[in-house]
Amino acid sequence: MLVLLLGLAFTGLGYRLVDLQVLRHAELKAKAQQNTQREFRFEPRRGDILDVKGNLLATSVFVKTVCADPVLLGNHQVEVARAVAPLLQVNEAELCQRLLPRLRRNERGETVTNRYVVLKHKVPVETWQKLQQAMAQLPLAADEKNLSKLERASHRALRQQGVFADPIDDQLRVYPNQGLAAHLLGYVGVEARDGSGSPLLETAGREGIEFTLNTKLSGARGWRVTETDQRRRELVALREQDVEPHDGLNVVLTIDSVMQHIVEGALAEAMEKHAPVSASCVVVRPRTGEILAMATLPDFDPNQPGAVPADARRNRVICDVAEPGSTFKVVVVAGALNEQSVRLTDAFDCERGHFVYAGKVLRDHESYGVLTVENIITKSSNIGAAKIGIKMGAASVCQYVRDFGFGTRTGIPLLGEVGGIVHPLKDWNKLSISRIPMGHEVAVTPIQMVMAVAAIANHGSLMRPMLVARLEDRQGNVVAKYAPQRVRQVITEATAKQMVQALKIVVSAEGTAPKAALEHYTVAGKTGTAQKAGLGGYLPGKYFSSFVGFFPADAPELCIYVALDEPKQGYYGGQTAAPIFKQIAERAANYLNVYPDNGPVSPEAVVAEKTDPAMKTAVALQNERTRHD
Repeated sequence: MLVLLLGLAFTGLGYRLVDLQVLRHAELKAKAQQNTQREFRFEPRRGDILDVKGNLLATSVFVKTVCADPVLLGNHQVEVARAVAPLLQVNEAELCQRLLPRLRRNERGETVTNRYVVLKHKVPVETWQKLQQAMAQLPLAADEKNLSKLERASHRALRQQGVFADPIDDQLRVYPNQGLAAHLLGYVGVEARDGSGSPLLETAGREGIEFTLNTKLSGARGWRVTETDQRRRELVALREQDVEPHDGLNVVLTIDSVMQHIVEGALAEAMEKHAPVSASCVVVRPRTGEILAMATLPDFDPNQPGAVPADARRNRVICDVAEPGSTFKVVVVAGALNEQSVRLTDAFDCERGHFVYAGKVLRDHESYGVLTVENIITKSSNIGAAKIGIKMGAASVCQYVRDFGFGTRTGIPLLGEVGGIVHPLKDWNKLSISRIPMGHEVAVTPIQMVMAVAAIANHGSLMRPMLVARLEDRQGNVVAKYAPQRVRQVITEATAKQMVQALKIVVSAEGTAPKAALEHYTVAGKTGTAQKAGLGGYLPGKYFSSFVGFFPADAPELCIYVALDEPKQGYYGGQTAAPIFKQIAERAANYLNVYPDNGPVSPEAVVAEKTDPAMKTAVALQNERTRHD
């Protein structure tokens, strides 16, 4: 009987061993690893965003997640909350409640006390260091010398380990210039993604460059697979995998932060003076398409994007469309000159400001008689532009509108760009050929308008807007460099010169924008004043005013577009937008040391022209102008 009982016992034990080590091997191994094996994920440092001169526009700083162990705190929650709350900037009473021990059941059904309470995320390292000092000096007893050895050890553990930081550092995205270039930079948020069966929280771009270049900025995540003891301390000898994170790349933009500050300052003054719904501006180099500044107001602080309505975070330069008004006349006149349908000296009867076409009356803002093509641009005659379009033909007008880039996205690397509205030729009505040349029946974005005029400044060559100059690693080594991209030759160089000649007079006393004229530079530009369209037709008293110009006119360095949506105290583009252009242009020319083409040649310029091809061209043009004068 004894042998039989022992045999049965060993048989049962053998079966149990087979069940545990063979039949349930995979299940129990996973449970064992759950108890002892830990996987830590390390988020890489997000790359910086810099301006063209290396000034910091966005960066990431490592921060702490501050936690507490309620078990170690004992009955000292009030003292700890009093010391910690001011540094963490949280409510003391609420913090005290969170520090109280609480019982819960774990996965095995056992009753345990919570030993890990998150007090605050994203705590700067400097604040964490002050918090450590405050905890080290925490008063826990009136006379600790008379305490027992066990009580002193308990107080020491409380001060050193009662409040602690998570071993895995977090990072905080910081925009040191607050709202500067906010729409262009965008902002970041935290999003959850599935990974290895558990959700991953990672920083990701939401708008602007942060979004479009998120994969370049993010880098590659690192991880560590290791064993821990029952107190969750790592057993380094049993570490299985240890892969370091790969930091994200730095993005160097074509934006110049000083230029951006100049533009935003001028727009802020315009907002105060004219109280428009919004004000926008783009500054671009015509030769390369590089964007030196892009701004729209109202704006926001990307450090706190949720503090403003969603409407304030919209980049109106690429997202909003409006009828351009008279600035669009340069498109049709340039096309007509290029097709040799007209010459600058050709004359058109502007009907004393009252022209009937297809049963509808088209009016000018003044009663003009016979005007040359050049004067049609100078005086901004709607009737003259319409007659040029009619002579040119609908198919040709439509083609040049498309060739100048309207109706399609420019390709700027920003989220949310729209292509505007350009109806196909088959959808044009009888009035379209007379309305489109004056900037009606089409809707464009500010970025489209500035790039089209920049094409005229660039000898007729349309460029793609360039916003990113290069990518660099943390050591400053160039990983990728981007070159200017030419889209197409829209008009010939000879036609472009004729357009420049006509656009110069717009800024004279004879034209619509004398307030855009610069003292030391020749400006070529065009005003625009368009009544806003709405349900049921055009809205009375609501206008979209703009001015676009470039200088020095014969060797352009900058092309600047300014737009005001529903300005008050004047609404003509020459009254509202042109002075803003002048303010920005003067400051930009001084900052960028643009060589003046409307004054005597300085001795410094004579030296500079020997080494700088652009300066040599400017000096030659100025000498020729001086001889002519």
